Amino acid sequence: MPEKVVKTEAEWRQRLSPEEYRVLREAGTERPGTGEYVDTKTTGVYRCRACGAELFRSDTKFDSHCGWPSFWSPLAADRVQLIEDRSLGMTRTEVRCARCDSHLGHVFEGEGYGTPTDQRFCINSVSLTLEPSEST
Repeated sequence: MPEKVVKTEAEWRQRLSPEEYRVLREAGTERPGTGEYVDTKTTGVYRCRACGAELFRSDTKFDSHCGWPSFWSPLAADRVQLIEDRSLGMTRTEVRCARCDSHLGHVFEGEGYGTPTDQRFCINSVSLTLEPSEST
């Protein structure tokens, strides 16, 4: 993982749109089914919208029908931080970018999806940018 990205909240506000800031820096959530990558099948790498770190590959993306892009694994374990989240009266696991500490979404386990890890990284589209693979 490249060097940690550290910015003041004022610098993040300048760099990000209000919706990006709300989700990435304030741990907000976009409305289900509204994100640009929910149904995307494009081959490529998904990067953190705040700092550009490579986080997920399209070959780990799957249709979970939950309203957000879902992945069964990050690109590498060191690309994300998993943090216990006790907000909203429940215990969940928050997923953050390990490089800039931006909120990406949550990860869930044991839901019975036919994936190699039995995990669903439920990630906000607004937290990501997709870098399509070059055609050969």
